Amino acid sequence: MAKKKLTRKELLKGEDEFITLSTRGILFVRAHLRELKAIGIGIVAVILIYLAAYTYLGYVNRKGQAAYNEAYYALVETLKPGGDRSGLKKADELFAKVMEEYSLSKAADLALPQAAYVKFLSRAYDEAAELYRRYLDEISENPHYRSLATLGLSACYEAKGEYGEAAELLKPLLEDRGNPFRDAAMLALARIYRLRHQPEKEKALLEEFVKAYPDSPFLAFARSRL
Repeated sequence: MAKKKLTRKELLKGEDEFITLSTRGILFVRAHLRELKAIGIGIVAVILIYLAAYTYLGYVNRKGQAAYNEAYYALVETLKPGGDRSGLKKADELFAKVMEEYSLSKAADLALPQAAYVKFLSRAYDEAAELYRRYLDEISENPHYRSLATLGLSACYEAKGEYGEAAELLKPLLEDRGNPFRDAAMLALARIYRLRHQPEKEKALLEEFVKAYPDSPFLAFARSRL
């Protein structure tokens, strides 16, 4: 079927409608020019604020990461065989700098458990426990990191001789058989049972460990305790 040819009247009608709509648009812009300018300025302002914040956070992240690396290497040097343990003070100060001066950086979150570990090595167990609790309460969402922090917090209580609190922290880690740190938690809890003079519980836990982790590098140690 042949396509119907538009008449001159219909063509003019379409042009008139376009002109009418265009005219209305121009008149609307003129009538609301002030409001539109304000909206435009507002959008530009939001974009500028976003770009400034993004740039600043990028700067803070770079500076925070550099400070974290300095603190981490100071800690590694201290832990090397024959390393000077007096370097723990320097590492402690550097990790504190990351958390205080670059608190908005991603590195600040990583510095918190490291700072707790430095406090533990320095035998400042109460301060270490406070930092581990802060990490667990405020920051960590990764289950693996939470497990490590929990092991660290339990070690603080164990070092202070508060074996009951240490054991209660470890027990939930044993319930999740998929937890990659379950074996470490089992050995730590077995050690606490030994310190609490509960040989039956220690033996039962070590027997479970031997069955569950036959390829563990700590298998020989566990067997030696049976």
